[in-house]
Amino acid sequence: MVRKRVLAAMSGGVDSSVAAALLKKKGFDVIGITMDIWPPRLADARSVQAHDNFGGCCSARAVEDAKGVCDRLGIPHYTLNFRDSFKEAVIDNFISEYLNARTPNPCIRCNEIIKFRELLKKADELGADYLATGHYSTITKGKKLFELRKSKDRKKDQSYFLYPMGQEALKRTLFPVGSLTKTATRQIAKKLGLKVADKKDSQEICFIEDNNYGKFLAESSKEPVKPGPIYDIEGNQVGMHRGISYYTIGQRRGTGLQFGKPFYVIKIDKENNAVIVGEEKDTLGKELIAENVVWTSIKAPSRPVKAKVKIRYASEETDAVVSPSGDNSVSVLFKKPVRSITPGQSVVFYKGDLVLGGGVIKS
Repeated sequence: MVRKRVLAAMSGGVDSSVAAALLKKKGFDVIGITMDIWPPRLADARSVQAHDNFGGCCSARAVEDAKGVCDRLGIPHYTLNFRDSFKEAVIDNFISEYLNARTPNPCIRCNEIIKFRELLKKADELGADYLATGHYSTITKGKKLFELRKSKDRKKDQSYFLYPMGQEALKRTLFPVGSLTKTATRQIAKKLGLKVADKKDSQEICFIEDNNYGKFLAESSKEPVKPGPIYDIEGNQVGMHRGISYYTIGQRRGTGLQFGKPFYVIKIDKENNAVIVGEEKDTLGKELIAENVVWTSIKAPSRPVKAKVKIRYASEETDAVVSPSGDNSVSVLFKKPVRSITPGQSVVFYKGDLVLGGGVIKS
């Protein structure tokens, strides 16, 4: 019997390491792959020592850890160059979005284009039947379509980041740790003697040092970052900002305003290079428009759909009605106001643990 071949995306972390181990145990022919995605400017500017503490799944240390795990498991490991694709699809998009007063989610963009499009092409070249990652999510086969669902460990669930997966990607992707808790994953790693068993999770965006978006944009953008006015909702100038790329909707700290009560960024006006602030109540909204909508696990509906909706990864799910409006767009009307609806972020629709779909917030 010919063994099914799996291309295992190895980030050097405990989740992808255990995913590869579980697949090998099940009898798959596993090939470990780590993606080299940093453009030369970022890669060459930092020493190996700096890589040890920066870059998460994209660092030189990550490659070393992934290779060490593969050696321990007795499977081959390769590092593949995705620098150009990552720069064009993720980094350039990140810069463009911020300069246009939007707040993107580069992890979703990376999953959609790099992992579940470009890496699947590489799987074809290597004769692999499946692609596997260490994401905490699950895939089931419904009556007609493959379905993306939440993981068993709700605190670690990553289905929000995966909603753009199409049916072909769902059909050919495996999430071996999606049915485990994080605690169980670490326990398996320890039993296998993997050195990454206690490795901390990467929390920051891999290509931005110290999570300093403004500094990264100032250094990377061809457009100069210009200071400008901060207005209140009545149009009164109350301060000066450092550049709109340093701000995002809902932001409280870093505005430099001191009036005895907190102020929040409620709008970024690119045309006038201005930031508008208000009180907490001014951050609330009940409706949004989303574009580039993907219906992940169901056929595109022609009528309004009731769903639980998240407007960012860390937000709570809120009851809402999602109404298709043509051109892969929807309007979302919330049952109760939600805080800081942010253009550029993704909104994801759920029914129970099923991911119905999602899109990018336009307004």
